[in-house]
Amino acid sequence: IKTATFLALGKACTRNCGFCDIDFTKTPKEPEIDEPERIAGSVRELGLKHVVITMVARDDLPDGGAFHIAKIIDEVRKTNPGVTIEVLTSDFQGNYKAIDQVLEKRPDIFNHNIETVRELSPRVRHKATYDRTLEVLRYVKSQNKSSFVKSGIMVGLGETKEQVQETIKDLAEAGCDIITIGHYLQAKYKKTYSKIFCLS
Repeated sequence: IKTATFLALGKACTRNCGFCDIDFTKTPKEPEIDEPERIAGSVRELGLKHVVITMVARDDLPDGGAFHIAKIIDEVRKTNPGVTIEVLTSDFQGNYKAIDQVLEKRPDIFNHNIETVRELSPRVRHKATYDRTLEVLRYVKSQNKSSFVKSGIMVGLGETKEQVQETIKDLAEAGCDIITIGHYLQAKYKKTYSKIFCLS
């Protein structure tokens, strides 16, 4: 299946997570109004069957960029009937109204990564928390508006096998259908290895 991932809402993030190679800024540019149409057009030109829409964290925006992501889903579907859509979002700072804006578009997969185990989360993640991620995933599952709820963790940051197992258990209890486990390498290597586990 032809698939591609598109990064939305700019090239700079309002968070400064230690593992990430995305540029950091407290004052990113405004969302580009024509970005939804451009992404939809690219999906059509590439003949994609599955699309992943990911985003930088936009804590500068009242809705965290949720309306913009929802608009992208609308445009991709309008231009590309039958394409399946996965969104990989921030936690929207725990704003359920923002999450609902995305869920109302019924993405086929809603993905929000927990990134690492509980013990390492404060050091690895700039603003997101382990428990808030679980709360977001639990809420998304309860709304029953996506076929699959997904999350992912990285290994190679100093976690133990037992901590990884505990994280998988926490994600499963939060309602995740799919979990990815990636091997973290420093950003300069630009490469990650991952496995996918289906829990349902």
